[in-house]
Amino acid sequence: MENHPPLQGIKVLDLTQAMAGPIATMLLGDLGAEIIKIEPPSGDQTRSWAPPFINGISAYFLSVNRNKQSISLDLKSPKGQEILKKLAAEADILIENFRPGTLDRLGLSYGEAQKLNPKLIYCSLSGYGQDGPQKDWPGYDLTVLASSGLLSLNGEEGRTPIKFGVPIADIVSGLFANNAILSALYERTGSGKGQHIDMSMLDANFLILTHQAFNYFATGKNPRKLGSAHSSIAPYQVFRTGDSFIAIAVGTEKLWKVFCSSIGREDLTNHELFSENTKRVQNRDRLVEELEKTFSRKTTSELFQSLLKAGIPAAPINTVEEAINSPQIRARGMVSTMDTPYGKIPVTGTPFKMSRTPGKVSKAPPQLGEDSESILSAAGYSSDEIEAIKRDGVINA
Repeated sequence: MENHPPLQGIKVLDLTQAMAGPIATMLLGDLGAEIIKIEPPSGDQTRSWAPPFINGISAYFLSVNRNKQSISLDLKSPKGQEILKKLAAEADILIENFRPGTLDRLGLSYGEAQKLNPKLIYCSLSGYGQDGPQKDWPGYDLTVLASSGLLSLNGEEGRTPIKFGVPIADIVSGLFANNAILSALYERTGSGKGQHIDMSMLDANFLILTHQAFNYFATGKNPRKLGSAHSSIAPYQVFRTGDSFIAIAVGTEKLWKVFCSSIGREDLTNHELFSENTKRVQNRDRLVEELEKTFSRKTTSELFQSLLKAGIPAAPINTVEEAINSPQIRARGMVSTMDTPYGKIPVTGTPFKMSRTPGKVSKAPPQLGEDSESILSAAGYSSDEIEAIKRDGVINA
């Protein structure tokens, strides 16, 4: 019996731009859903977030828009709104990241969509949610990081907070949105009904404060910025070596003893300041000073090999180039190339390694509107109607 992709037959209308929505829909596409990306006539804003380009396409856009079809649709026009409603009537999932109220003004609020298609799962992914005093605030990765409290934790004491090197607040929000969408899809198998998902980036990123929020609950004090260090475990951070840096994570008392032995510092095992994790956290600065004294006499490679042999979690700090070319990433199929209408391009792989129905990268990120005509044809528009829609500028093809 042939195995089909787990989301085969599921149709998704993707009205999102930037990162949070597009990464959510890309991952649904990896799992076999049909993704119809509905773009404004000017295209997803990230098409112009460049340089760099790959074969004339924004590298940023390419990163999260594979496995999608593109229709360029003017939703401000009555005809564009008619087409959107026709597509929504046949879809399983609609995901949008407009400011709250925008789709209402375009004639496709959740209430209207539900009348057209009671089974539709309608996900509104916004910066601050669909209600509350800040619902109309514009939300991007950086501003949500700031509002959630996460940005206050990044960086080093006394220095400017720093964001992560990728839009982590967007990515987290996209993953939470996917979790909600797939849960609603599963629930629909029993109820036969769709529902509205109000996914707030602020909510998602506030939740991932996790232990840092509880550190505040426990002490009534704001957590300190600790650079790469862990607030509740030591040693667990990046250390300087004789020639560069290394990440080391000693998460248990058993590992602590093995770690001390592996670096030739058995004297630290039962030291009055370092004999248990609580003491090591309280005396972190002294501990780092002692360890970096030892590490300064070794190269990162030498230290890593001894820690690896001892079973201590550790890793050199790979550059992006080194990560891309690492044997493990290559062995896992996480980098490959793809032939596209605009030439051969590199692509990242899918993390969905499943024994019968793994994820698959099957379609390159689309050029703007490249599937407009085929999408309209599948929706029941005749060739004459499509030509008229093109002449009126409702779609770009």
